Amino acid sequence: MTSDVRELPAGFGRLWTAQTISSLGDGVSHAALPLLALTLTRDPMALAVVTAAGTLPWLLFGVLGGALVDRWDRRRTMWVMDAARAVLLAIPAAAAALDVLSIALLAAVAFLLGLGGLFFDTAATAYLPDLLGRDPALMERANSRLRGAQTAASGFAGPPAGSALLALGRAVPLLADAVSFALSALLVRSLPAAPRPVPEARESLLRQARAGASYVFRDRLLLGLALRPAVGNIAFLAVETVLALFAHDRLGIDTYGFGLLLTAEATGGLLGAGIASYLGRRLGTGTALTCTAAVEGLAILGLAAAPNPYVAGLALAVCGAGMGATMVLGPSLRQAVVPAHLMGRVASTSRMLAMCAAPFGAFLGGWLATTYDVRTPLYTAAGLLLTMTAVTSTMTSNRQVEAALRAAAPADDPDHPESWDPVQEGAI
Repeated sequence: MTSDVRELPAGFGRLWTAQTISSLGDGVSHAALPLLALTLTRDPMALAVVTAAGTLPWLLFGVLGGALVDRWDRRRTMWVMDAARAVLLAIPAAAAALDVLSIALLAAVAFLLGLGGLFFDTAATAYLPDLLGRDPALMERANSRLRGAQTAASGFAGPPAGSALLALGRAVPLLADAVSFALSALLVRSLPAAPRPVPEARESLLRQARAGASYVFRDRLLLGLALRPAVGNIAFLAVETVLALFAHDRLGIDTYGFGLLLTAEATGGLLGAGIASYLGRRLGTGTALTCTAAVEGLAILGLAAAPNPYVAGLALAVCGAGMGATMVLGPSLRQAVVPAHLMGRVASTSRMLAMCAAPFGAFLGGWLATTYDVRTPLYTAAGLLLTMTAVTSTMTSNRQVEAALRAAAPADDPDHPESWDPVQEGAI
């Protein structure tokens, strides 16, 4: 493939910069919002409302949102969503400055931010292939750089900055995130225009969405790949809902330390993403996915039993490594076996399942902490992850993966993009 020596276009640099800046702001909010909510209430269920609100747009819109993006100008959708989120964040910032901030307002803002993220992320996913001329190798390199920058900005730099900015005032981290969205909007608006999608006049949005969903549910491998993040999100949101409370009450971690705790998870995430290709080659993609899922469950079990912040940080780092590897192996495998004309809808269906599961996890975590103990959601999450690992191990086994790759590979064109396995080829 000659694309191995091609350079990424100049426009990608602006897209990379925009998403890096925005991810930095997201990292600031990721640490600041739960801590901000803690200044208003100690009720785990109230904290769960704020956490779940950000994921509800996927439950309400999901694949239909992806079908809408396919009918809109993708670049315009991206910068308009970023600009709208910048304006939106000014509202809770003003409320915090005036000391009228409430859980209800935080939940509403989280919902609208999630809605903007739904449209932005879907549009960005659809825009990138147009920017790169639909070259598989260039897209792999671009996605790798985007994921690395996102992890570094939102995982490393953002959380400690969010905790530190919160110490300066409750409005400060919100304003910082608003600025990041505004800068991102300006950069995205300067990107080259992509061809406007041609609407399929004879096919409804519902019919398009149903085609993508049915393809996932009929395919055993794709269903297994979709179940992993869906069950995983139930578990991880149950943990995330009470993590700030758990860290403060059981581990004695202060505001700045909580940001460092989140950074430990991001450190593991970078390591996991870096070794994903090696794991896929040594173990086979299916076995590697089973191993990383098991590592996540055992790590959360270790977090629940952690006697001090250091063990908790190590557990989160190990969990992050499992998640990082999974987030490379799973999507790469899906890209290799799904027909190109269904890729967008299949990907959005899988993500919708994962995002729709998240609110249930948030409320589960809040209910368990209220009814029993703040450690109970962590033990429950570990049990869910380990059970999911056992259930899906045969659905995504090496045998299933190899059969799917053979079925997807055109017999007369071994270099066809659909026959290219980026994990096995070590391209990731």
